[in-house]
Amino acid sequence: MAKAKTKSQIVAEIAEKVEVTKKQASCMIETLVDMAYKGAKDAFTIPGLGKLVLVKRNARKGRNPATGAIIDIPAKKVVKFRVAKAAKDAILGAKK
Repeated sequence: MAKAKTKSQIVAEIAEKVEVTKKQASCMIETLVDMAYKGAKDAFTIPGLGKLVLVKRNARKGRNPATGAIIDIPAKKVVKFRVAKAAKDAILGAKK
């Protein structure tokens, strides 16, 4: 399995493809990330890639795997990323 790209590698690749400086490319990425953080409450979509959504999980019963004791898990909010169909098809190949 290949290693994940570092931020500097991603910035360098974007800077080369879009023909901007690395500083500008880094600013673009940081702006997109900042927008995603602020927009996740209302579902932030990156077209062709996916969507960040805030989901409320209900309270539920769980089990401690070490002791087997039943525990109460409180309700909470979690952030989920839903991958777009276009991204799935591009990565996995389109279904026949």
